[in-house]
Amino acid sequence: MMLEDLLLRNTSSILKRWLDAVLETYPADSRRFLRKQKDPFANPVGTTLGRELENLYRAMLRHAEGEELTAILDRIVRIRAVQDFPPSQAVSFVLLLKGVVRSVLQKELSEGEYGEELRRFESAIDDLSLRGFDVYMKCREKIFEIRVNESRNQVARLLERAGLVCEFPKWEPAPAEKEQGGTASTREIPS
Repeated sequence: MMLEDLLLRNTSSILKRWLDAVLETYPADSRRFLRKQKDPFANPVGTTLGRELENLYRAMLRHAEGEELTAILDRIVRIRAVQDFPPSQAVSFVLLLKGVVRSVLQKELSEGEYGEELRRFESAIDDLSLRGFDVYMKCREKIFEIRVNESRNQVARLLERAGLVCEFPKWEPAPAEKEQGGTASTREIPS
């Protein structure tokens, strides 16, 4: 029997423990809520985590690559990025899968026949965590971009209210200047 067969056969146990391990990374109050609230509208974070961890696990077992894995990671990491997890914690959920698999398959793995397959599977988890870090950084960049734009807009609105801003009409070259390729610096300013 191959390791992949064991992973498939133990999917539900692995997914349950993996979700529990991920939820342990949240503060106690949040953790209780995420575990107990089953309504997807009242608990979109818990629902998304459960669904996407399963999607990620099944994609790994199918040896999915590239964009599919990145899209699944994005749906999980995006949540953790806006929750202000530091990068190491935001992406740690991927690495938690190693311990979960070793725990669930402890008996089978102790026999030692799955060493090379386990090494390859854990290497795939490591690669996934690096991909997750890239996703996290893109999410954080977007968050900072949004914050900067919002701050800029707030300052502009405050300056307008204070009467410290006036709008200048947009300058367009005269038709003759357009033909000559003229600029504002070559144009004569009437006195």
